[in-house]
Amino acid sequence: MNKKFHHYFLAISLVTSLFACQSPKKNEEIQKPFYAPEWSKNAVIYEVNVRQHSKDGSFNSVTQDIPRIKNLGADILWLMPIHPIGKKNRKGGLGSYYSVQDYKGINPEYGNLDDFKKLVKTAHDNGMKVIIDWVANHTSWDNQWIIDHPEWYAKDTAGNIVTPWDWTDVAKLNFENKELRKAMIESMEYWIKEADIDGFRCDVAFMVPADFWKEARAELEKTKPVFMLAEMEAQTEISKDFKAYYENAFNANYAWAFHGTAHEVAKGKKSGADFMKYLDENYKQIPQDVYKMHFITNHDENTWNGTIDEKFGNQWKKWSMLCYTLPQSLPLIYSGQEANNTKRLEFFEKDPIVWGDTSQYAWYRKMNHIKHSYSALDNGSWGAKTNWLKLPQELENKIIAFERINKDGNGVLVLANLTNEKIDCTNLIAPNSSFTKQVLVSENVDFAKTQSVPAILKDATSFVVIEIQK
Repeated sequence: MNKKFHHYFLAISLVTSLFACQSPKKNEEIQKPFYAPEWSKNAVIYEVNVRQHSKDGSFNSVTQDIPRIKNLGADILWLMPIHPIGKKNRKGGLGSYYSVQDYKGINPEYGNLDDFKKLVKTAHDNGMKVIIDWVANHTSWDNQWIIDHPEWYAKDTAGNIVTPWDWTDVAKLNFENKELRKAMIESMEYWIKEADIDGFRCDVAFMVPADFWKEARAELEKTKPVFMLAEMEAQTEISKDFKAYYENAFNANYAWAFHGTAHEVAKGKKSGADFMKYLDENYKQIPQDVYKMHFITNHDENTWNGTIDEKFGNQWKKWSMLCYTLPQSLPLIYSGQEANNTKRLEFFEKDPIVWGDTSQYAWYRKMNHIKHSYSALDNGSWGAKTNWLKLPQELENKIIAFERINKDGNGVLVLANLTNEKIDCTNLIAPNSSFTKQVLVSENVDFAKTQSVPAILKDATSFVVIEIQK
């Protein structure tokens, strides 16, 4: 999505709901509701920008990189749109990934269908899953559907096909047309049957009626259990009840509000009190089985709003840590994030990631290992419930402090400084502090000899994650 819409998107974003449990057993009749497949319960997503991931921008280059991405600890590859890009009304030299010319086609810049199948098979051979970006809301202006089925498109009162917002390179579809729905679902099924993909990330999902996504999910499940990620939180532009999108449709959503609030706290535009208020409101509204995809960057944020360094500065580790440890978290890593990408990647032109800086690899390997090792941190309702620590008055809204402990008594204690001040935690009482075993990861903290929790959180970069074993 473009910059103008993205600011609007953040302004209206605040939450969602969803389902996540075990998948239907093979060969059994599909039963509703459609839960997230069990393989997703502690997964980490890696978003692949094929065009910019390598100098040649090909599927084959991504395929060669899969072992490295797997070694990083990622479980799901999300490929940005793989389809041919429209030429009519194209933006820039190469156009937007999200201007789809042919839903069953392959962007020739990336390779061919066999190259894509090889990528999927290699991912599967490495124990990973693959989901692809799906742009259901609109097509390019030179998509064959416009010629063959103009009635499938949304039109103004004068009968002209319309474009959403200022996205002049695309034409909006009309989901009141039943034949369009059938064609769209059949196109989605094609990729599952032909290439054995494992699900979809659905672009601006809230701009398409919720009942379409329910219809699509029911049909897709007849082929294989799939994982469905919606680019939305609580938007109500089309379907007035946003929760309808998570009833037999989507398993995961975007934690846009987390990202926006965290960024403003990091920049001093909002306070720790604002962040804690966001958490309180957000978790009251969102059902516990929602997978909340937390991130400190993605393709939109990087291009339109700034790099990790621009948005979070030296606090990036703290906010990254929370992406892994907050309730319902589904962590995201974007192409080049682990290589400390310091440039805003072009959206409509070739602008390959500069690889070579491996200094942050260890961080992401460590956090992914923690995510996979402690079931208390599993996604959605698979993970343990959260015990928000009762704080002394002097610490309220200055730190975030919580425990997540599973039924077996294993879990983590998390503390992080939400201010630019030195915070003395001497009077903090952690109910399970006597069961703490080891510091899993920390930054800029001091421990007292007689305490198993930090005595001092030195500044805005400070945090700690401590193992608990009862």
